[in-house]
Amino acid sequence: MPSALPDLSACRSALIIKPSSLGDIVHTLPSVHLLKRRFPNLAFTWLVNPAFASLLGGNPDLAGTLTFPRENFRGAAGLLRFRRWLKNLPSVIRPDAALDFQGLLRSGLIARASQAPVCIGFSDSREGARWFHRTVIPVDPNAHAIERSLTLPRALGADGLLEFPLPEGSAPAALPDGTVPPGAVLLHPFSRGKGKSLSAGQVVRLCQELAPLPVLIAGRADTGTAALPGLPPNAISLLNATTLPELIWLIRRARSVISVDSGPMHIAAALTPNVLSLHTWSDPRKVGPWHPGTTVWKAGRLMRSGELDPEVCGQDALFPDNAVPTVAAWAHQTAR
Repeated sequence: MPSALPDLSACRSALIIKPSSLGDIVHTLPSVHLLKRRFPNLAFTWLVNPAFASLLGGNPDLAGTLTFPRENFRGAAGLLRFRRWLKNLPSVIRPDAALDFQGLLRSGLIARASQAPVCIGFSDSREGARWFHRTVIPVDPNAHAIERSLTLPRALGADGLLEFPLPEGSAPAALPDGTVPPGAVLLHPFSRGKGKSLSAGQVVRLCQELAPLPVLIAGRADTGTAALPGLPPNAISLLNATTLPELIWLIRRARSVISVDSGPMHIAAALTPNVLSLHTWSDPRKVGPWHPGTTVWKAGRLMRSGELDPEVCGQDALFPDNAVPTVAAWAHQTAR
């Protein structure tokens, strides 16, 4: 790393390279906010996958977004399309600085292809991405994802209170009466990550245990899982029926949120402390809810995020059926 860090105050524009995933983008929001406060004249453009672009809609820290069509670059033919996309990038945007928060080979290639004179990445970048960074910020690989991101603005003299500029969202068209019932629990039970999701049976039983509290079930699920036979009358399934802005709107109005480790969980933790995050194999010290007042279930234990037991966090454990009453009891306690 150079002896002197680059001076972003001499730059007019910067490209934020963090196209995915949903939770990772949420983790990066406070860093970009601090950078904008420190360098108010710097115009930030965020490179983002189309599926997550609405998360950045109306963000006052950004001059705009640039779509990264990741799905177009899969397979052998996709590699050729990616190469052409990289070649064309300087004709679309040529920033003074490229900030690679992603730290993968493709993000390093994007940073270099942008022809930005200032190119900053992290010491734990993978797949050879560091070779494309002119400045490397040392980070603790065991730190929470938000702390990792914050090392960049802090190294450049930007620090302060953490804020998550998230959109207000919009009411789901599929929501009966267009209102969230008072005291509602928002349940996000499924994740793309292997071994993170609840079973359909556990979802139904949890809703039964949560009665009489109203439950809104949101997120994505395959067709068979989304059926949820036996769902009690206090629960409304909105599975596969909400957009990202609609999910944010629901989170803002729910009394509490119960979620598996996922992007929506991180959105919830950015908006409210009334979050219970369910972790199986993932370590909540690194990827758990950030707010210290939130709660984590891990290996049979409920813990405050600010008081995590390292020994418990290091264990791998599936979510068992007998943990359902414990989770429901947390929601009933939160509702009081």
